[in-house]
Amino acid sequence: MDVEDVVGPSSGEFVQPPEVEEVDERADALPQQEDFWRPPTRFGSVPVEKEPLGWDRRKGFRKLFPVVMLPFQVVERVQFGHPDLEPNRLFWGDNLHVMRQLPSESIDLIYIDPPFFSGRQYNVIFGDQNELRSFSDIWEGGMPGYLIWLNARLYEMKRLLKKTGSIFVHLDWHASHYVKVEMDKIFGPDKFRNEIVWYYPNSGLKARSKKFHQVADSLLFYTKGDAYAFNPLYKPRKDGQTRQALRKFNSATKKADMVRDENGNIVYKVINDVLENSLWEQGMLSNNPERIGYPTQKPEALLDRIVRGLSNEGDVVADFFAGGGTTLAVAQRLGRRWIACDQSRVAVAITADRLTRQVEGQLTGLHQVPDFTVEHWGVYEARRLADAPPDQFRAFVLRAFGAAIEEHEDGIHGYKGALPVWVGEPDQKKAVTAADVQAFANAMRKTLRYRQDNLRDGIMLAWAFRPDAQEAAERLRRLEQTDLNFIRLDMIRIDSLRFREHVTALSTKKADYENFLTFVQPPKVEVGYKRIAPRTYKLDVSETVVMNPGAKIINVQWDFDYDKRFSSTPGYSFVRTSKKDFALTAQYEFPESGKRRIACKVQDDMGGEGLWTAEIEVS
Repeated sequence: MDVEDVVGPSSGEFVQPPEVEEVDERADALPQQEDFWRPPTRFGSVPVEKEPLGWDRRKGFRKLFPVVMLPFQVVERVQFGHPDLEPNRLFWGDNLHVMRQLPSESIDLIYIDPPFFSGRQYNVIFGDQNELRSFSDIWEGGMPGYLIWLNARLYEMKRLLKKTGSIFVHLDWHASHYVKVEMDKIFGPDKFRNEIVWYYPNSGLKARSKKFHQVADSLLFYTKGDAYAFNPLYKPRKDGQTRQALRKFNSATKKADMVRDENGNIVYKVINDVLENSLWEQGMLSNNPERIGYPTQKPEALLDRIVRGLSNEGDVVADFFAGGGTTLAVAQRLGRRWIACDQSRVAVAITADRLTRQVEGQLTGLHQVPDFTVEHWGVYEARRLADAPPDQFRAFVLRAFGAAIEEHEDGIHGYKGALPVWVGEPDQKKAVTAADVQAFANAMRKTLRYRQDNLRDGIMLAWAFRPDAQEAAERLRRLEQTDLNFIRLDMIRIDSLRFREHVTALSTKKADYENFLTFVQPPKVEVGYKRIAPRTYKLDVSETVVMNPGAKIINVQWDFDYDKRFSSTPGYSFVRTSKKDFALTAQYEFPESGKRRIACKVQDDMGGEGLWTAEIEVS
């Protein structure tokens, strides 16, 4: 699988998912482990669960989590001056469904830092509605519910890994032992390579409870096959330099003799480092300048070991719980390609901003850095849809509706089963007219299905329908009583519940798909500002209007040196007045006077994001 199969697209607004065969998940996808799980004969008939929790022997994890195939919407392409290179990809959406639409055996290294099953409040970081819903699913039913939720995703990650690929799963004491058992069932116990212990010493601990303080996490390291990339890592010796005598092979004695100089003195080499082992000592971020501000961010030094040790330059590195983008920042700096996903729109915004700042700060060395795209799955920006070319808009709507694209010159755009489908204009202000209804009816009458099979039903999809269009459709329907020329047209608004019935029909007690396939509007960002000291300004976004019903602002980002590409000023990407509350105001001292262009991005908890820019005279 070439890299471009993974990291496209290079252009275009929408990426259609591949056609999916209606087949059950592969029964042979799990390793055969009969001997490993065979109970001793002396114990008699002891039931042993050989398959991961949630696995169905006929449908795999699709029984609990049905497949939803929806298009990807490219909302942004951040450019770094190398348009000939295929872009990396950053997704906002449910990672299970995003992964299901990516090609098999296309990734070299996966690192994930999933929720630790350490408590709802600890893991809900950004406050997005998607994040809140997902975490509610995770904790339903306790540990088994968490493991089933994670197993379905680990199964897809195994499929995505190349035969030479590796995976690291970062956990703490709450669930690491349970996940280890499940990963043995998914990958095979013989593919377990290490439990890496990340030790983060903390000398400031005080006695608060009757147990030893927890100062380590676990990283479970598995491979897909027996051949995989592995680059030995070295670390400085704690005991300082040491010497080792050089030796050379003596063919006469068949032994290794010490090397001596012309004076007969033994020649030594100085050893300053030692091979890395499975205990990784690395401090927390604390006041490290790379800290973004949310509580679960991991240090780049930790990910640097994983990316350098288990991948090579040009390899594809993936993180499907991207958070603040540490994995991607390290992969980008080390010349790896990357692909990532997160269910939080704020997390995606913070990650995109961090990666942009890294390139602008020339932290990537001599590597040519590809562009990256920001793509949505399941929740789409209606404004960008309205700005799309008509052919792209129609293709997006048809695929989202579950219809096949089949353009006809006479006005039929696709088929939902046997029913012809017509799609209206991208512009939300252009409602369907009576003339559109009549033209579609005439196109239907020309089809063989109308003439031979007596199929008289059709579907019209649009943002809105004018009253005269509805009256025209009703007149066509009334002909059924007196004239064989009748047509029954179903008019469905794109932003309605009926449009996504084929998705919500897949919802079960175990999987909530009610909120998939929805459309959001950006906030109307309003910023007030005033000078409070020389070159120092206070800015306020409290007048911003959130356009999505029931939504609220959950994050504000500031760029005080804006130049076409948004790149937040350090310390202004994820600003909180407390652990949970964001700041509606910001204060900034400009380094010098003169005209400055500034920008502000605002995200709401439904996924809407708005941008404001202005030029001010700093005095």
